[in-house]
Order: sequence, then structure tokens, then C-alpha cells
Amino acid sequence: MLLPKKTKFRKAFKGRNPGVASRCNYIAFGDFGLQSLDNERVTSRQIESARRAISGHTKRGGKIWIRIFPQIPVTKKPLDVKMGSGKGSPEYWIARVKKGTIMFEMNGVPEPVAREAMRLASHKLPVRTRFVKREEA
Repeated sequence: MLLPKKTKFRKAFKGRNPGVASRCNYIAFGDFGLQSLDNERVTSRQIESARRAISGHTKRGGKIWIRIFPQIPVTKKPLDVKMGSGKGSPEYWIARVKKGTIMFEMNGVPEPVAREAMRLASHKLPVRTRFVKREEA
């Protein structure tokens, strides 16, 4: 699973995730990509599950780029604990994904294989997605 080696603060505020992506909103490395159509929090487990779905379908052919990274900790208090007594301990890590973010990219496989691999990966993610190709310029 993905998680940062070091963070400035151990716990983070929940925050909000409005708007449209102004960065990571174009295909930079590969020929095919998986683009988000919603604003959502994606956990490191979901990212890893999608990555395994892609690499499993392509039989580890081609190259995969993961363009999102879970760097925000989410805390949780244990069950049956009364209100108060501070914030819980960090349980898992999330990436805030905005609308238009390219989450995964692929290269080195034919388009039908890439399309099916991205479809399988999209079922593992909590956001609506679409398959995008690099514009031939």
C-alpha cells in the first residue's frame, strides 16, 4: 500500500474537496488514461486494488503510471469510546481526487486491452471515471 515516508503533522483536518482539477488533468506519460468525473477521497487500498486489476489484465505488459498519491491521514476513534478525550489515531491514508484528475496512465499495450484494464480498475474506485486517449497533435 502507498503511504508517505514522513509527514509534517501526524493528524490532518478533514477539509473539503470542491472544484475541478487544475493540475494532473492531462495525459503526461502514457497513451491511455483513467480520468475522474467526481470529487472524492480515494484510499491507498483502493489505489492498490485498481493497480493490481490493471497489471493483472495486461499480464504485466506495458507500463503503468499512478498519478495520485495518498498523503492525507484519516483518523478514527476506537469502538465504544465516549465523546471527548481528543482526536483518534491515524488509521489509513487518502488522496483527494478532483473532477478531471488523471489517476492512472498506461503505455505499451493495444487500445482494447488498455480500455478493458481501465474498466476493471474503475470498478475498484469510488469515483465515476472515463477512459481517455492522448490527443494526436
